[in-house]
Amino acid sequence: MGEKVLLVEEKDNVSIITLNRPKMMNSFNFEMLNALKDEIDNIRFNGNIRVVIIKGAGDRAFCAGADLKERITLSEDEVKKFIFTIRNLFSSIENLNKPVIAAVNGVALGGGTELALACDIRIAAENASMGLTETRLAIIPGAGGTQRMPRLVGKGKAKELIFTGRRVNADEALDISLVNKVCPPERLLDECLEMAKMICETGPIAIEQAKYAINNGFETDINTGLAIESNAYWVTIPTEDRLEGLASFREKRKPVYKGK
Repeated sequence: MGEKVLLVEEKDNVSIITLNRPKMMNSFNFEMLNALKDEIDNIRFNGNIRVVIIKGAGDRAFCAGADLKERITLSEDEVKKFIFTIRNLFSSIENLNKPVIAAVNGVALGGGTELALACDIRIAAENASMGLTETRLAIIPGAGGTQRMPRLVGKGKAKELIFTGRRVNADEALDISLVNKVCPPERLLDECLEMAKMICETGPIAIEQAKYAINNGFETDINTGLAIESNAYWVTIPTEDRLEGLASFREKRKPVYKGK
């Protein structure tokens, strides 16, 4: 058997998922898509996992998008299946009931940038390069890029980047809010783990409801968004974690949240 296309490590309630096709710049083929889909489905119902980090193997690439060597062998129907699969996968990541951090280590093009866009937080190495380059292949972003990019960086900048297929370096990505933070390559995983640790100190039900409220309220008018927030808040009120938060504050100690 060949090497696994996806590596998974669990560390202190954090799942570190590594796209493991370094010789192919960690590009997506059907095998990797299906492996990542299965892992995300497993994590959704794994109460031990509080945060997910997605990174690429090696130091050259986070993910260079679709594997064009595979793509050229596919029929039109198979290409449609690929796009359907990757679009649904990235929506599943976006709507996962736990925060997902993209550790953008190197090149992230096409579907690689779209994967990062589907994550909640993006931390990039100083050598990162990102871009929705599909129009240079006479296609368009098909895994959510035309929708998520404008919502993150604004319509005008998204049109510029998609229409030109231009890449941006880490500094420009930070400047246009495409990423949250930039750090030296050797610090990237540590930075992601430090942020994950901070998230793990919070209440897991609260995080799940906050993510739900942000994702769904953002797409509506303010009054509907406030109603979504209100309903999400109600979910946290009868939890043991809320009472633990109050007790720990009163007793001047760190809370121990159990997701209950």
